[in-house]
Amino acid sequence: VIPGRRRRTTTAADTAGQIRARGLKIGSTTGYIREIMAPLLPLAAGATLMAGCAGGPVPADYANERPLLDLKTYFNGELVAHGIFTDRSGRVVRRFVVDMTGTWTGNQGVLDERFTYSDGKTERRVWRLTDEGGGRYSGRADDVVGVANGQAAGNALNWRYTLSLPVDGTVYEVQFDDWMYLMDERVMLNKARMSKFGIFLGEVTLAFYKK
Repeated sequence: VIPGRRRRTTTAADTAGQIRARGLKIGSTTGYIREIMAPLLPLAAGATLMAGCAGGPVPADYANERPLLDLKTYFNGELVAHGIFTDRSGRVVRRFVVDMTGTWTGNQGVLDERFTYSDGKTERRVWRLTDEGGGRYSGRADDVVGVANGQAAGNALNWRYTLSLPVDGTVYEVQFDDWMYLMDERVMLNKARMSKFGIFLGEVTLAFYKK
């Protein structure tokens, strides 16, 4: 941050104005970083507006699925994940690998994520996790706005959070609807849907492997 220079957070009106200025129209959606989102944030145009969460899945839908997902067990030790980011048309626009180290002391955990993108760029995020009991989790990271809230049931966990992503001097706040599904003791699948002001931006899909 340049001393004396305040970083500006965009509003809905700002985003709409940027889109209209380009002659476009807005039609009536473990964390992911600016390298993935940068091409899409200023151009969330022609997207389909999400109709809230009505009719969508909830963690209780998976209460009878096995194996049981416990973050303290799964995110403990060394893991690796391979992922893709798809834009709203379904086109793959980025590929990446995440090397992770998870450690827990009681109900407090740290998940250190190191991202390597297909073009060689790297980034890092460190999550500070808390097991709140009853299948509830909370998470904090430097670029998470407030607190990420998670609810687990059966083999699934749903995270809801907002990321603050700086792109070209402007800070965008992007909402994530993030689902994890434990397949067996080593493999977990993850899909996160991203939106801004209800405008669907794209999805991140990952496959985790516990070493």
